Amino acid sequence: MALSHSSVDAEAAARLVAFGMRPKQLPARDVVYGDLVRRYGEDNAFKALTHAVAAGLGLMVLEVNQQAGAVLAATDESVFEIKMDSYARQAKIRERRETEKVLHGLIHLATAALGYPRPDDLANDTYIGRVSVEQVDAMVREAARMLDERAAAAEANNDPLADAPELEQAWRAYARRPAAAATKDGRLAADTTRGMVSRALRFLADQGFLVPVSDEQGGTYRTTPRYQIQVRELAADAAFDDLLALDVVAVATAGGTLRAAASDTL
Repeated sequence: MALSHSSVDAEAAARLVAFGMRPKQLPARDVVYGDLVRRYGEDNAFKALTHAVAAGLGLMVLEVNQQAGAVLAATDESVFEIKMDSYARQAKIRERRETEKVLHGLIHLATAALGYPRPDDLANDTYIGRVSVEQVDAMVREAARMLDERAAAAEANNDPLADAPELEQAWRAYARRPAAAATKDGRLAADTTRGMVSRALRFLADQGFLVPVSDEQGGTYRTTPRYQIQVRELAADAAFDDLLALDVVAVATAGGTLRAAASDTL
């Protein structure tokens, strides 16, 4: 039995959503994907149908374009939402306690801030940022130092720490961890902060958000259009603003190579 136009359209919309769930697949590498992305941009009815199909799966369409493809985000309680336990398995995190959640949250926040430290960077679709394991670690440690000073000042003024931004309540756990230590076979120890950062950046690369560039500085990556769209959503988070407000990120070159402002002292 031949399918109706509505059934064919629904199948096409579902296929576009399915492409979006394959993070490393891009429209430029697949003719069918490219055609669906083009149709999404030209056909408002098909665009609305794609959003409806995604919503039915517990997904939100953030953007669809030829550079990034279909970029999706899971809504709350969606079966596709990446839970901490799932992330822990994929990133090979040994401990899944609340502290680990906070530490990895800081790492991902710092990575996004280093990749796109200025509003103009997020608005510019051609901008490519670069981040490295050492840069991310240096940024979080410098933020921890500044937050330590802020917390000490708050305590001196009898201001309750609980009223401070959420980042101020996480610095101690990160600062206590050693930055780097080698295992017996020469690998970076998993419980060091750079070991944690390395796993987090590899996870982002597996999700199509970063692309490995070199082994320099513990591992250097470039950002992708897919990641830029995700960070635009993250930029609305208060914690992201808190981190950028500390002014611990500096742009080293006009080409998008970034460094942590404190890295010169480490």
